[in-house]
Amino acid sequence: MNETPVNEFKLGTFEGDGEVFPGAVFGGYVIDLRTVVPGITRIGDLFADWDAHLDVIGSLDPAAAGARPLEGLKVHPPVQPMGTIIAAGANYREHILQISVAHKLGKEGADAAQLHADAAVETDERGRSGDPYVWTGIPSAVCGAYDDVQLPDVGGNVDWELELGVVIGRKAHRVSAADAYDYVAGYTIVNDVTARTLVPRGDMAMIGTDWFRAKNQPTFFPTGPYVVPKRFVPDPAKLRICLSLNGQVMQDALADDLLFDIPSLIAYASSVAVLQPGDVLITGSPAGNGSHWGRFLRDGDVMEAEISGLGIQRSTVRGPSGQLPPWYVDRPKAVAAVAAATGTGS
Repeated sequence: MNETPVNEFKLGTFEGDGEVFPGAVFGGYVIDLRTVVPGITRIGDLFADWDAHLDVIGSLDPAAAGARPLEGLKVHPPVQPMGTIIAAGANYREHILQISVAHKLGKEGADAAQLHADAAVETDERGRSGDPYVWTGIPSAVCGAYDDVQLPDVGGNVDWELELGVVIGRKAHRVSAADAYDYVAGYTIVNDVTARTLVPRGDMAMIGTDWFRAKNQPTFFPTGPYVVPKRFVPDPAKLRICLSLNGQVMQDALADDLLFDIPSLIAYASSVAVLQPGDVLITGSPAGNGSHWGRFLRDGDVMEAEISGLGIQRSTVRGPSGQLPPWYVDRPKAVAAVAAATGTGS
């Protein structure tokens, strides 16, 4: 082990010898922060004095601080306790255009080229004069970076959407875009998994969509493995986002195609709600999801997701359990409708 103090590090939550603990990762070694920073029992405790705590951690010598090998530890979602997922939908320009073509969102009878062109005009105008589209995810849907993703028993066409996650470090309300980065603690990786057939609500035309059931299933937000402090990421727009499925690259883009950038998203979200330390703002997903490729997640698939400098996720997909939730047991029409929408069963 290199015994020279290392300034750059990542933060996460780990489990070893039956104990879950907050850790700072220096290369392949982890320091248990409980032993070196007074009063810290979980990553969320660092938010009380974020920069000062980071200065202390950055000055540590991993060898002298009793660092242990990262290998062999279970990796949990890095932020504990996990806050709300604040999600920006349809926020990468090229992704929006691909979705518009894939789902034929536009004039009836328009071909792919026309759908793409019309979507470009509408999208660019929204970027100039409109608002971001934001919805929320719940903490119980979050899983670790190496945990399995469980396909639901009701709902199909389950899709991936790799996203840059922005961890909020301070209470934020009515924050200006100019000040927004002052409220950012760091960055993480989030895969926003979605059951596409559960998005539409044909029974409620005035509402149209149901993001709660489509995106908040258990394991639908693989998160982490780490939080990288903002001070170590000088320009998040230069981060490269890449997701492969069974070794084939499906998404590969820089985080610079945002319709609304990170400061704009924070300013908008905080104009509506009070953002809390530990909340994670996910900024949208670049082009290349399953709807574009016409290929959705199946039992046994392996997703590998990487954002440069933030780590790598590896998620194995598990098929439906075969047991309907009680709510659906006496609703065969609802289950059949979802199965018909997939063309392959629910």
